[in-house]
Amino acid sequence: MKDKDLILAIDNGTQSLKALIFDLEGRLLFKEKVAFRPYFSRHPGWAEQDPIVFWQSLCAGCEGLWKQGGLDKKRIAGVTLTTQRGTVVNVDKDGKPLRPAILWLDQRKTYGLPPVGGIWGTLFRLSGVSGTVAYLQAEAEANWIRTKQPEIWEKTYKFLLLSGYLTYRLTGRFVDSVGCQVGYIPFDYKRLRWSSGWDWKWKAVPMRPDLLPELIPPGKVLGVITQKAAEATGIPSGLPVIAAAADKACEVIGSGSLDPSIGCISYGTTATINVTHNKYIEAIRLLPPYPSAVKGYYSIEVQIFRGFWMVNWFKEEFGYPEQQKAEADGIEAEALFDRLVEDIPPGSMGLMLQPYWTPGIKMPGPEAKGAIIGFGDIHTRAHLYRSILEGLAYALREGRERIERRTRTPIKRLRISGGGSQSRVAMQVTADVFGMPTTRPSVYETSGLGAAIDAAVGLGLHKDFQTAVEAMTHTGEVFEPDMKTHQLYDSLYRQVYKKMYKNLKPLYNRIRDITGYPA
Repeated sequence: MKDKDLILAIDNGTQSLKALIFDLEGRLLFKEKVAFRPYFSRHPGWAEQDPIVFWQSLCAGCEGLWKQGGLDKKRIAGVTLTTQRGTVVNVDKDGKPLRPAILWLDQRKTYGLPPVGGIWGTLFRLSGVSGTVAYLQAEAEANWIRTKQPEIWEKTYKFLLLSGYLTYRLTGRFVDSVGCQVGYIPFDYKRLRWSSGWDWKWKAVPMRPDLLPELIPPGKVLGVITQKAAEATGIPSGLPVIAAAADKACEVIGSGSLDPSIGCISYGTTATINVTHNKYIEAIRLLPPYPSAVKGYYSIEVQIFRGFWMVNWFKEEFGYPEQQKAEADGIEAEALFDRLVEDIPPGSMGLMLQPYWTPGIKMPGPEAKGAIIGFGDIHTRAHLYRSILEGLAYALREGRERIERRTRTPIKRLRISGGGSQSRVAMQVTADVFGMPTTRPSVYETSGLGAAIDAAVGLGLHKDFQTAVEAMTHTGEVFEPDMKTHQLYDSLYRQVYKKMYKNLKPLYNRIRDITGYPA
């Protein structure tokens, strides 16, 4: 296979799909990006998308690659796929969607479901986690479809994540990668397989086991490109499709993090800090680590929901001047925000932000709300923007400390990925808050690169993951911490930020009692 030295990686995100060609040294040789509207809402809080949009974007992305010129399809050894997490698709026997996909951003809930009973219910009550289990039941998309659209549920032949749906369109098989199983489904995160029949998850999210696809470990063959898929995409028929993982897990190994001493921060719509580990360890009790992009490994993760989405929130609510100038200059508005805060000192003149715009399950609790304290007449929108970046870094530092306590392994190096990694201010703030060097990978498309690493190992083009990661990931610009600034941030973090949630929690509960929000 010496003449087959390229990998086609498909990366289906929330707002765009990217078709990427990597070589075996991790160089991105060709790229085609297809943007689409993230979702539509038929009711407040809903987020849905026609699954055909994802498939058509995949086809358009591949066709765009072939039109670029200089790409010899005969050199492509295989195809791999990574997608956004937690987006679900109901299909019939022919793989046709029965309803719009429900995206991970969707906020609908199913209240009034019977609690998990029997011995599990007793154990949950005794351990004080019945509320958490009820929260998971209410969040599960399958429960909403089953109760609100029983006619759709009755017709459903397979209940798939987006990765499983696109894999079917490419291979004609109802299979999916173990590494993609992140969602409210009966999956055993410890054993990395569908849950056993006795597991409580089948009671919390009732469904027949045969509704779920066959699972294949990362690095193994899912199937081959069918003739029908080849005609639609231009990908040569017969090429193997190799199992990868969900986008965050691929991002971790694509950034070069293959052991728990290297932390990977993703400044995406949801901000996360992850490490790869060979043991099942819950950074937060009852919240499992997700499957890694490496077979048999785990991606230990702490999430900050609506993380770097807050930058978009700031742009929409306060960034009109930058939006106008960016449109006139033909650049991204976010690039101008770095200039906005050039003269704002570290600590934002005492403006402190707690980035809980969307509450979590356990960190923070479901009652949480965002908070900004320390306002004075000196503060401007520039101070607010910097406080957003600082608040996210504080929250991720707290996540790092949780991971270190649970793994008993100090995180010594940081790799930063996601859209926020393009901000020099965000990179420097992170280095200063953590007090350690932060590094951008040399390739921005780390999710796609992580998927390509899976394919390279699966196809035997690299002998193992260690070899593949060393050969295909490379560090880019390094941001060294300013230790004087770190001391300031350290004081604010320990003496103010760490105390905000504890002191504000009673008020959050009162707000919820009075207004009903958040539910």
